[in-house]
Amino acid sequence: MTSGTKTRIHWTDLPEHVRSAVEELLGDRVVAAVSQDGGFSPGTADRVRTAAGRRAFVKAVSPAQNDRSPRLHRAEALVAAALPPGTPAPRLLGSYDDGDWVALVYTDVEGRHPATPWDATELTAVLSTLETMAAALTPTPVATVPTAAEQLAYDFAGWQRIVADPPADLDPWARDRLPDLCAAAERGVAALAGDTLCHLDIRADNLLLGPDGTVTVVDWPWACRGPAWLDSLLVLVNVQVHGGHDPEALLRARPLTADADPAGVTGVLAGFAGFFLDGARQPPPPGIPTVRAFQRLQGDRLLPWLAHRLR
Repeated sequence: MTSGTKTRIHWTDLPEHVRSAVEELLGDRVVAAVSQDGGFSPGTADRVRTAAGRRAFVKAVSPAQNDRSPRLHRAEALVAAALPPGTPAPRLLGSYDDGDWVALVYTDVEGRHPATPWDATELTAVLSTLETMAAALTPTPVATVPTAAEQLAYDFAGWQRIVADPPADLDPWARDRLPDLCAAAERGVAALAGDTLCHLDIRADNLLLGPDGTVTVVDWPWACRGPAWLDSLLVLVNVQVHGGHDPEALLRARPLTADADPAGVTGVLAGFAGFFLDGARQPPPPGIPTVRAFQRLQGDRLLPWLAHRLR
C-alpha cells in the first residue's frame, strides 16, 4: 500500500469553529473520530461518529499544513457536488470554507483499500467499475473542470526539464533516449482529448472495496475532461508500480484501453514517467514529506514498461 503523509492532523487538531461547522452540517455532536491512513494530504481524514450514531467522513485543511491543499479541497467540493447519482463515489453532505480552513463532509463508506501487490479479483472489480464509470460520466457532467491536456501539460514536460538539467542518477536507458522520451510525452499530451470526466488520480489508496465487493472512488480534486481510457490506464500504472500482474496484458485485454491509440498510450506513460522522475528530485512540499520517494518509485517502475513499448 502507498505510504501516505506522516504529518496528517486529526479531528482534535481542528479549530473549534471548524469542528462546530462540521457538527452543524451533520446536525449533531461528534463524539468519536478515527484518522485514516493512505494518501498524501496533510489535512484531516477522519471517520467520525455523532452522539446519535450517525457516521461520516471529514477532510479539512488550511494553508498552515500546505498552501496548495485548500485550493484542491475547493476544487473537489465543486466536482463532488456535481457528480450524478450512481457515480461510485461518496456523496458530499456539505462543505465549509471560511477563506482559511476548508472542510468537506461525506457519507462514510465502509471498505478498505485494495491489496498491493494487486489481487486478481480486486483488480477485475476495479477495472470493471472504472469502465462503467467512464460510460456514465461521458459526456462530462461537470463542464467547469479543466481538460486533461491543461491539467497535465506542465507535468508531461518533465522530460524537457530533465534534458535541461539531467540528474546524476538518471537511468542509463532513459539518458540515452531523452529526445525520444520528450517526443513521446508531447504525443501523450495530444492523446488526452476526450469528453469523459476523469478522476486522474486513481491509485489503490484512492479506492475502497466494500464488504460486498463494490468499488468506491474517493478524492476527486484533480478531476478533468479527457479520454475514457485514462483512469483505467492509471490503475495499470499502479499495477506496474506495486506488481502482481502484467499491465501490458491487461491493457490489451480490457475494452477501453485495448481500443486506445497505442502511440497515444505510450505517450501518456512517457509523460507520467517524466513527471514522476522530475518531481522526485524537487524539495518535498510542506507537510507531505513522503511524496517524493513515491514519485521516484513510480518513475523507476514505469521505465521498463516504456522500454518495452518504445522498442
